[in-house]
Amino acid sequence: MNRVTLASLLCLLAGATVAMAEDPYFFFEWNVTYGTISPLGVPQRGILINGQFPGPNINSTSNNNIVVNVFNNLDEPFLLTWNGVQHRKNSWQDGVLGTNCPILPGRNYTYHFQVKDQIGSYFYYPSTSTHRAAGGFGGLRVNSRLLIPVPYADPEDDYTVLIGDWYSKTHTQLKALLENGRTLARPDGVVINGKSGKGPGGDEPVFTMKPGKTYKYRICNVGLKNSLNFRIQGHPMKLVEMEGSHTVQNTYESLDVHVGQCFSVLVTADQEPRDYYMVASTRFTKQVNTATRILRYTNGKGPASPVLPQAPEGWAWSLNQFRSFRWNLTASAARPNPQGSYHYGQINITRTIKLVNSASKVDGKLRYAINGVSHVNPVTPLKLAEYFGATEKVFKYNVIPDSPPEQEPKLVTVEPNVANITFRTFVEIIFENHEKSVQSWHLDGYSFFAVAIEPGTWTPEKRKSYNLLDAVSRHTIQVFPKSWAAIMLTFDNAGMWNLRSELLERRLLGQEMYISVLSPERSLRDEYNLPDNAQLCGAITGLPLPAPYTI
Repeated sequence: MNRVTLASLLCLLAGATVAMAEDPYFFFEWNVTYGTISPLGVPQRGILINGQFPGPNINSTSNNNIVVNVFNNLDEPFLLTWNGVQHRKNSWQDGVLGTNCPILPGRNYTYHFQVKDQIGSYFYYPSTSTHRAAGGFGGLRVNSRLLIPVPYADPEDDYTVLIGDWYSKTHTQLKALLENGRTLARPDGVVINGKSGKGPGGDEPVFTMKPGKTYKYRICNVGLKNSLNFRIQGHPMKLVEMEGSHTVQNTYESLDVHVGQCFSVLVTADQEPRDYYMVASTRFTKQVNTATRILRYTNGKGPASPVLPQAPEGWAWSLNQFRSFRWNLTASAARPNPQGSYHYGQINITRTIKLVNSASKVDGKLRYAINGVSHVNPVTPLKLAEYFGATEKVFKYNVIPDSPPEQEPKLVTVEPNVANITFRTFVEIIFENHEKSVQSWHLDGYSFFAVAIEPGTWTPEKRKSYNLLDAVSRHTIQVFPKSWAAIMLTFDNAGMWNLRSELLERRLLGQEMYISVLSPERSLRDEYNLPDNAQLCGAITGLPLPAPYTI
């Protein structure tokens, strides 16, 4: 066989191997429309996906490719973001206004992302305007591959529980309030999988359980403002997973789930066969709103007891619950190696960033800020401006310092807030909350180690209280009033990533920023090129495409 023929054959065999080894694809076509829903028992206009509220669940496995063709049949621009999906090398699919042009009314856009090296419980939701307050959200689960052992027996079934607070006003009414510089005030109720237990269908069972069997419940707070406590009447919950990490399997009577967070628990049907209530109620509010939905034993013979299990009081209880969460060091997550083989506590910190949230007025209107800067989204997505070399037309890097001023600035700056962090550096971020309400922070593109939450203000000496052994790796962390939280992570995922308050009002009025992580190599090993179907808008429209990244 001559050299040319042999070389050609080897290339063909290599290509066939790649094709055969490619991970599975799952295709979805979603039509986003308005429709009538009744979460609190009263009809109102909501956002449906394929006629469903909440939207369809995505059920995937580690490394699957997810392709979602979204048709926007609303009268406003629209985007979906995939809360907790890391989009390795691919911030183009993140679905926020800093990375994507919105899908215009009557148009469609196809997301294509891989749940690379991830397992766990997540959700998606609209990132544009106040759309999240009208629906458009749903569950997204990533199961372990069969070859990776899971540290518990396979459950009888796997259920998604989406809890959240809810407003009776439409999303357009809420948007008008914010545009007029007013707060949204307190929500009107709480829902579990789209219903509060009131009105038509509220007394129907959401899930059924066979006596003696164990079930997995994935609980996510998809709400807008309030932390919620979740519990199941008469049934303790064994925590097994949190936002992509296997945890030490402690048992809880109830769990505080802050906005944007997800927990997976195991529940065994070992009680008297009848109906039982799932309960979600607001925490840290003067008026407590509660939702109930029914679990039914398959051979049940009676209604649920009207006596609901009580929620805890005060945030000290919630802080102690956070301290009880531990990473399962011996379990394998998406890869065969144990989670504990990554010794994050032994890595030298190269940079410390301290972020302080604040509320103030700008031109008589309410704004929220980080270190004195209140973010606004320019017409041109930040990532597109960066990719096309047009940043000077759109934003400036590093408009906030790594530490806030000693004196809180009297004047808040309103502009795009983008920080540059060096690729593959290990960074410590401190969130400090001087306000009287609980904050919830989320970082796209990454999971981080939540090493501490403590009352007071942070100083370098507080590092002595860090959990440097088995802090849970996750994507969303709460910060209690007059308290601080510390996270640590390696910024090894090139792209433009959104760091935001998960509280709708605060994010829309400026409490968010973006972190640019650039690879100096401009290599496909580190970041993917602009997708062929990417929508272009703003200052980069009509500009020639930059030279593509290469291997």
